Amino acid sequence: MMTVKTKENASLLLALAAAIAVAAIMTLCGIVWWMTLIVAIAIFVLMALISLYLIKAYVAYKLKPIYSMVLSRHVHTTEIVDELKDKHVESISEELTAWADDNDKEISRLKQSEAFRRQYLGNVAHELKTPIFNIQGYISTLLDGGLEDELINRKYLERAEKSIDRLINIVNDLDTINKLENDMNRLKMERFDIVALTKEITEQLEIEASKRKITISVKGADSLPSPFQVMADKHFTGQVLVNLIINSINYGKEGGTTRIRFRDMLDKILIEVEDTGVGISKEDMPRIFERFYRVDKGRSREQGGTGLGLAIVKHIIEAHGERITVRSELGKGTTFAFPLKKADATTAATK
Repeated sequence: MMTVKTKENASLLLALAAAIAVAAIMTLCGIVWWMTLIVAIAIFVLMALISLYLIKAYVAYKLKPIYSMVLSRHVHTTEIVDELKDKHVESISEELTAWADDNDKEISRLKQSEAFRRQYLGNVAHELKTPIFNIQGYISTLLDGGLEDELINRKYLERAEKSIDRLINIVNDLDTINKLENDMNRLKMERFDIVALTKEITEQLEIEASKRKITISVKGADSLPSPFQVMADKHFTGQVLVNLIINSINYGKEGGTTRIRFRDMLDKILIEVEDTGVGISKEDMPRIFERFYRVDKGRSREQGGTGLGLAIVKHIIEAHGERITVRSELGKGTTFAFPLKKADATTAATK
């Protein structure tokens, strides 16, 4: 039996039904068989053509508003009829279903972006509100008479200065992220010794690490071919290392160790920053690079963190065309790793 899957099959079935009906009536009326056959064939051909035209017109009429919505413009019926010439109805259905799926995905993505925007604005407001209210409270106390009290005036001024420094750090970090997002080509690529830069930064952070009795060690340099040259933006690479090492100090166990390792990966050098700290849970792991997201909110704010350090790290690494990864185990520590391209001996500095 012929199945009705196409407009052509539908028109043929209608034409066949009409031809059989006419042939039956003519036979009952006693009309000669050859005349009955000729009329039946003529009815079959005529009905096939008419029904096919009517089906196309009906389908085009029904599809017109849908196509107008999909294409975001007025669609003429003739356009849809032309489209139907070489397509089955089920093919059009599949196309419209695919469009609907894509549209649903785009709507879902826009909703997620909107939710992220609202959350981001809320986080910015919250992060700025705390130091601003602190400064307001300290100044109000001083103006209400505390300025003449030698026991509190200097202490409150120092606290206000600390809150101002926190505001400046937040604004600077936000400005850094904004610049990286708006101009990914602003990196100044140059050859430099990544091990030498790392040692220079660790020396600068030794005092900070000593406050928590954390030892910083640079390992793996002896296994790399000399010189340890990479092609990257030296300033921003230094910022990545500073943020990761400070992060390891803030979240490392007191008396623990921060290790920076270098691994040879053919055309790249892998840099790893490992701490022996509290670690990161599986629930927090997917979100640690989000702006203002904190694994330990109270402790981060106490130590003056802006909540933007890892977001900046991610932006800088991605601006270099690379990807930062993290592995962690609760109670044992965390390791951040990112690769940088090796510099050829003949490579010159470029902007």
